[in-house]
Amino acid sequence: MTLDLAKIEQTLLAAAEAAATRTLPLFRTPLAIDNKLAEGFDPVTEADKSAETAIRAVIAETFPDHAIIGEEWGTTGNSQYSWIIDPVDGTRAFISGAPVWGTLIGFAHNGVAIAGLMSQPFIGETFLAVPGRATYRRAGETQPISTSGQTELAPARVFTTTPSLFRTPELMAKWKAVESATRLQRFGMDCYGYALLAAGHADLVIEPFLNTYDIAALVPIIREAGGAIACWDGTEPTGGGDVVAAATPELLQKALELINAV
Repeated sequence: MTLDLAKIEQTLLAAAEAAATRTLPLFRTPLAIDNKLAEGFDPVTEADKSAETAIRAVIAETFPDHAIIGEEWGTTGNSQYSWIIDPVDGTRAFISGAPVWGTLIGFAHNGVAIAGLMSQPFIGETFLAVPGRATYRRAGETQPISTSGQTELAPARVFTTTPSLFRTPELMAKWKAVESATRLQRFGMDCYGYALLAAGHADLVIEPFLNTYDIAALVPIIREAGGAIACWDGTEPTGGGDVVAAATPELLQKALELINAV
């Protein structure tokens, strides 16, 4: 079967547009917030649930035989082709009014994401990748993106959502090693940090405990922009895990060596 990349791209964009009709009316409004955890805080809102429903409808209409994996509504279908959805990545940012959340939609073949989209509809930005190219869209303009090309740790700009993710002494030691080896660290970026890396504005993103829907859409965006991304043990990150993304394969290798030396 030959993949219709234009159709995949059109579906990604249409699904993101459908999601925006559900998320934007609720952003920066009083929202009922449910907590998924008995202990701790993992928020979910009506925006998450209704946006995923809208995305699923677009995908199912165009590719009814493909599997869909979503954060809110689970897995449907069984296919070598799968769509992996996080309708609002960064729900904490969403309920705080901070526009660094995004809608993530990835397309995977045999468990490896090969196309993906990150949409931030409040700002009006879309980062999209299909095999052979990564692009940035805003205000009707589309332009190619590429990573910074950074190969060294010392001048690197690093994102992680929060250092508190590194919640064991072993994990915190790894974060401290990265922090000490790099120039600048910024927090609270969620999926937006990975998009900024793909566009050349950051050099490393490191986070533990990611689910597939947190990262699948971002994997092809980073790779098609010239970056590299892997789990800390060097394996494919589409399925989630402890993940590091880098501007170049050389920087990724140095980051992996640093992480695994601690």
